Amino acid sequence: MPCQLLSDCLNEIFEYLEDDKITLHSCLLVNRHYCETAVRILWKNIWNFKYSVTYKPFRTHVPLAIISTLIACLPDESKDLLRNNEISIITPTKKPPLFNYPSFCKVLSIHVIDQMIQHILDNGQLNTKKSLKFSKYLLSQEILKMFMNQIPSLKSLDYYSGYSRKVQNIMFIHLSESESCLSKLSELNCSSDIYSEFFYQITQICQNIQSLSIKFENFISDGLTDLISSQNNLKSITLRYYDNKDEISKTIIYSSLTKFSLILTKLRIEAYYMPLSFLSIFINLNELILSLESEESFDDFNYLQYIHFSNLKVLKFLFKISRIDLLIKFLEINGKNLLEFCVDYDHNYSLNLAIAKFCPNLKILSTIFMRNELETLKLILNNCQYLENIKVQNGIEDLDSKEFFETLAKFSPKNFYELEVDYCSFGSLKLLCETLEEFFMNWKNRIPLKLISLIIVTDYRENIDLEVNENMNIIKKYMELGIIKKFRTRKYDDEECWNSV
Repeated sequence: MPCQLLSDCLNEIFEYLEDDKITLHSCLLVNRHYCETAVRILWKNIWNFKYSVTYKPFRTHVPLAIISTLIACLPDESKDLLRNNEISIITPTKKPPLFNYPSFCKVLSIHVIDQMIQHILDNGQLNTKKSLKFSKYLLSQEILKMFMNQIPSLKSLDYYSGYSRKVQNIMFIHLSESESCLSKLSELNCSSDIYSEFFYQITQICQNIQSLSIKFENFISDGLTDLISSQNNLKSITLRYYDNKDEISKTIIYSSLTKFSLILTKLRIEAYYMPLSFLSIFINLNELILSLESEESFDDFNYLQYIHFSNLKVLKFLFKISRIDLLIKFLEINGKNLLEFCVDYDHNYSLNLAIAKFCPNLKILSTIFMRNELETLKLILNNCQYLENIKVQNGIEDLDSKEFFETLAKFSPKNFYELEVDYCSFGSLKLLCETLEEFFMNWKNRIPLKLISLIIVTDYRENIDLEVNENMNIIKKYMELGIIKKFRTRKYDDEECWNSV
């Protein structure tokens, strides 16, 4: 019983580290008990390890380590097939693997496997006398076949084209084991141009997908609309495309999604243009995220400004809004229910005033404060008494930063605990840290004192890590004083990748 209790406790703790692969990997080295618990969580979604083949600096050893481990786990018949075709890669050890790592996976990312193998080929880390294309195909085939055999119940599948289109021709979906592996799939992220057989087959296997994300490429494969229509419990949809393709809207959205008008709770659209009038049928939306480049899309807000979405809690605009007046009318009807509101681009002064007036129950706010908006900030802090998190976007340079932080420390609600700022607005991280030091000193005097978490949004300059390290003494000082609970940085436009500093 004590051993089981320890395992349960470790599992709860390690679950919080699922996105922090570096720390989680270090837990493998503590002792066997830690290792047995951590390895299952580490491999649950091994693909979101902090690495990229296109972003530098990155950990170049990660793709090789993951692929070589998978090769070590391959059944003997697959190893023999690779060996007979003169394909070899150095594995971590000649001994059998300690664990059946593929069986721990709940997420399978085909395009990331493809990227990793391509990265290994490009760097000459795979020994082969065959053509690189053939070697890549064969290795991908055997790894995917192993996953279909070893994963008892896959929860999430990512299948995009993009970086390389060769992997899409591997017919893993036709394997007899695929039906068992994919039968309980709840999340699918895919491109519209994946080969039609994939959509035909997965439509037969999966009818209870709850979350579907589609990236529209140059064409739509046959079977995609059937896949959508065949679902019984679709709750979340993400649509990504960047051309004005009316036929996509009519075929995919109006025809396929109407079925889910009452059960869909989350809708995300990233496009150049998308007619928004169809949104009116999704009256039970809980979360709406829009990233639209064309001003014409917001003309369609005429159809939405008077509609009451009684369950809407999260509203985000990730691109410029051309019709603030229509959005304000929308907030007048729906703002009271919102718990999170985000505007990522410049807007006029009236929107922040509307937030203060119509959104009293906000917990998370992401907006831009421009010159002469100090009083508006006070209004928001006084009227939104449930506010816990503020994300300050570009624009703060037009508002006196010293007064901004003084106001935040003095007027923020009692539950406020997290501040996210775009350091690029300050010109240098050193200037930002010096300004924040005064904020921390003022925060220390709050009664009751609630520890604050700080997130700094960085750009892609190569010297950012150096700048963070040089100024960490200020951050560490207030951590030791019990003022700062957490400090993190994240890359601009990279919400999913968080760095512990």
